[in-house]
Amino acid sequence: MEFNKHIIYNYLKEIGLSDSLATYLNLITLSIISLVIIYAIDLFVRKIFRIISVRIAKTSKTNFDDILITNKVPTNVAHLVPVFLLFELIPVIFYDFEYLKNFFTKLVLIISILLVINIARSILNSLRDYLKKLPRFKDKPIDSYIQVFMIFAWFTGFILSFAIITNQSIWKFFTALGAASAIIILIFKDTILGFVASIQVSVNDMVRIGDWITFEKFGADGDVIEITLATVKVQNFDKTITTIPTYALISDSFKNWRGMVNSQGRRIKRALYIKTTSIHYLSTQEVEKLKEIQLIEPYLSTRQEKIDQFNTHNNIDKSLLLNGRNLTNIGVFRKYAQSYVENHPAVNKEMMIMVRQLAPTTQGLPIEIYAFSSDKRWKNYEYVMADIFDHLLAAIPHFNLEVFELSTDFKVLNSNQ
Repeated sequence: MEFNKHIIYNYLKEIGLSDSLATYLNLITLSIISLVIIYAIDLFVRKIFRIISVRIAKTSKTNFDDILITNKVPTNVAHLVPVFLLFELIPVIFYDFEYLKNFFTKLVLIISILLVINIARSILNSLRDYLKKLPRFKDKPIDSYIQVFMIFAWFTGFILSFAIITNQSIWKFFTALGAASAIIILIFKDTILGFVASIQVSVNDMVRIGDWITFEKFGADGDVIEITLATVKVQNFDKTITTIPTYALISDSFKNWRGMVNSQGRRIKRALYIKTTSIHYLSTQEVEKLKEIQLIEPYLSTRQEKIDQFNTHNNIDKSLLLNGRNLTNIGVFRKYAQSYVENHPAVNKEMMIMVRQLAPTTQGLPIEIYAFSSDKRWKNYEYVMADIFDHLLAAIPHFNLEVFELSTDFKVLNSNQ
């Protein structure tokens, strides 16, 4: 065995070179030959692994092996063969240089650790790409899980590399790590917070990829496109990208519109402000005039009949409209608005429909429309809501009502202040 390690050295000695020169030339020659052999073997093994993996991918029914090839898993695994061969050749190449043999032995071991981590990363990336194509995993934060695993993988690789370089026990490293834990926590505070937040977001199902969220603190209003260990990326409706720290999702308040998207309608909740001075009791002539409106004619006939019966039975003096029971223009308009919204073809009839009166304000009396559009798409939803309020705004004068607006004098006074 010793002869094989010194075959070039012996030849150099025979041709008359000095011992020192023959030793260094032996080292250089063996190094060059070994590198050429290892490079050739690496190319050959990679080609073999590539051919085998492609053939397996063509015959298999799943596309997971295709994803493995795309993420270079066979190529990375093939690198293990030349690295193992290099590890075996180091004692031969550096037989006469003990310190170099120890150095390169440690170097190859560290390279092996990095290579294994790289193989694990490429496999996890392949698994991520495969799962994201499945409907049940499409909206899950798979990137966060992979990043958590890779943190542990790199941490383990760092510990093993440290033990190899220092020739120290791993337990001694953990002892030193415990003493410096406060500094480590301070340095990796954001990573630790992101790790904890990522787990809570996933376990509590707070956010999924594809969810529409509104986060006013960060100016985010759009769809979640990526969830990682440290950040959540939101593509706003103006196509800008907002990056939110993951831990902010559990420390601050935000709105997730998933419930609306998964429901059967999108809520319409908007009010018309009626000028209070335009509200009054309806006279008999006004009631008869309003009966021309087909949508509320049955209601007015039935309601007026009951009111007349009540007033007659109780001998109410109707010379003053205030006496007894009466219809008001605001009440009839509210009934009209209720009937109109209930009959609107774009409103979901299975969900709540309500036209209600809110507390009076300095801007008038709010009449709020509360209903749900069947079409949840933003553009169509806005069209439905505008269509309803276009009609109601145009209908208000027919009930001798007025919409509240700031007077010109008030606007001028307010602008001069």
